[in-house]
Amino acid sequence: MSPRRNRPRGGAASQAAESDRYEGGGTRYGLEQTESWQGEDWSVRMVGGSSAGKRYRCPGCDQEIPPGVPHLVVWPQYGAGVEDRRHWHKSCWNARDRRSARLQRSRNAPRY
Repeated sequence: MSPRRNRPRGGAASQAAESDRYEGGGTRYGLEQTESWQGEDWSVRMVGGSSAGKRYRCPGCDQEIPPGVPHLVVWPQYGAGVEDRRHWHKSCWNARDRRSARLQRSRNAPRY
């Protein structure tokens, strides 16, 4: 008796099924998506952990994104340059409408 084959056999049919899976809305690293937010179109690109080599500051939670952590790069779709790109945690980008304005205060400052 021969051992059971756990991998699907290669061929054109399996490659077509794999490409359909990614084109149907699946998220892959490096591919851009367009989302609307605050009446403007934004380009959103996922960055994998191995591609993230620098530290960034997330504008959603004002926390640091350390190197090696997967995150999103977001910028306005029209009229944007490299300086307009922002690096977000994925959960912070998904919760951007539920977050209030983040004000920078000292630790002992009153909250009024």
